[in-house]
Amino acid sequence: MCAVVAIAIAACSEGTNQVTGLPGYAKSLSEFESRLDTLRVRLKIPGMSAAIASNGRIAWQKPFGLADLSANAPVRDTTAFHLASLTKMFATVVLLRLADSGVIALDDPVSKYGVQLAGVRVRHLMSMTSGGAVPGETFSYDGDRFALLDQVIRQGSGRTFADLVNAWIIKPLALTRTAPNVEDAVSFQHSGLDAGAYRSSMARPYTLSNGAATASRYPGLFSTAAGLISTSADVARFSLALDAGTILSAGARTQMYAPTRSSRGDLPYALGCFSQVYQDVRVVWAYGLWTAISSLIIKVPERGLTFVVLANNEQLSAPYRLGAGALLDSPVAREFLNAFVFNNTPLP
Repeated sequence: MCAVVAIAIAACSEGTNQVTGLPGYAKSLSEFESRLDTLRVRLKIPGMSAAIASNGRIAWQKPFGLADLSANAPVRDTTAFHLASLTKMFATVVLLRLADSGVIALDDPVSKYGVQLAGVRVRHLMSMTSGGAVPGETFSYDGDRFALLDQVIRQGSGRTFADLVNAWIIKPLALTRTAPNVEDAVSFQHSGLDAGAYRSSMARPYTLSNGAATASRYPGLFSTAAGLISTSADVARFSLALDAGTILSAGARTQMYAPTRSSRGDLPYALGCFSQVYQDVRVVWAYGLWTAISSLIIKVPERGLTFVVLANNEQLSAPYRLGAGALLDSPVAREFLNAFVFNNTPLP
């Protein structure tokens, strides 16, 4: 697989990129911005926010397009977007901290926490390997199964995921624009924020219908699988905290990023995120896709590099086979990788 990936990426560095339709790769940050906006328009995404973290700081953040089409209101750096499944990375940090403290164990059967799945252990839910004839052997992306980890957290710790993600991640890192789903009043109350003011800071939701953006409604649920709302900068700060070891021990972080091993070799998913090697570089990533929501985070741990992009419709993720681990299907992912990982486009 890695050899095929290497050829595909190398082909993008010369001539026309067959996925994006754009020539070569971005050789400057301003060109990268232009290419991202070209893709946004082509994908018919109303609004988007992106950030890059590098060397322990946010090196770049950029809003694109409109947060509200009817009001012609632009996306701003402070505009909040639903994260959808990027929530799983936050949940994984909470679960690994519980494991570090001995409150739960990843090899506990989930039946210990009231989840009736025969032969399934906590790590199987976290690694998307709870299905199949033998748990742990087959990867299949399943957000509903991952959401069962709510019960593991609640039964194991006596506290909810909304409570712990606020206490252990959001508040210590001062992620002031991050909160559980505002439409879930019980979960949102842990943020201590004003619901009306928070709603006003959010990008409006849209779906693509007959080739045009149509006003929609965000889902109202919150769980370990999905439902956090944040900004690109706050997600980048979360990633920086992972790199720095301030919210998770080094040993637990290694577990989080290590690809799940089956009897046939490595699977594409680790714990709460994908973990794959492209051109001999480990890339840890996750995507989000839900009604009127899409998102992407790409981390290159050995370089302390993170890319985050959030959108207010499904088109950042929906057209691509991301749930199968096909990161390179995404033209936005390829733009970032080609510029900043596999070539030497400078960052501030």
